[in-house]
Amino acid sequence: MQVQGTVFKYGDNVDTDVIIPARYLNTSDPAELAKHCMEDIDKEFVRKVQPGDIIVAGRNFGCGSSREHAPIAIKAAGVSVVIAATFARIFYRNAINIGLPILECLEAVAQTEAGDQLSVDFTSGVISNLTRNESYQAEPFPEFMQELIAAGGLLSYLKTR
Repeated sequence: MQVQGTVFKYGDNVDTDVIIPARYLNTSDPAELAKHCMEDIDKEFVRKVQPGDIIVAGRNFGCGSSREHAPIAIKAAGVSVVIAATFARIFYRNAINIGLPILECLEAVAQTEAGDQLSVDFTSGVISNLTRNESYQAEPFPEFMQELIAAGGLLSYLKTR
């Protein structure tokens, strides 16, 4: 599976409270959550993000509370993958469980800028920066995790079994 999109770039320690502010946790509707995704860190994100776009961030992305709303909001906003130096453990698990692809790749984070065009191959783990004509190697998803993501998350995957 391969995706391509424009980069939205953020720094270290992007916590779940800026991914989806607590004031919007009175709903679990993905479309409603998407309307407020990243608004406390980037007021323009929701207006500019297009289906397939990519978030690139520094270390400890998704730290803070364990709310599943954060990866749901990102996925519902149309983001195809989040690439970070590292992820908070609970965010990582929640993202995979809801079918949001995430990759750790320090080199991609260091070399990529906002607005760059990336292509990501989940099978090989190759992240191609089409803007800079560079490639970076992330750890590819194991086949099982690719199946989970392709199914739309853990629950959808289990329903097909």
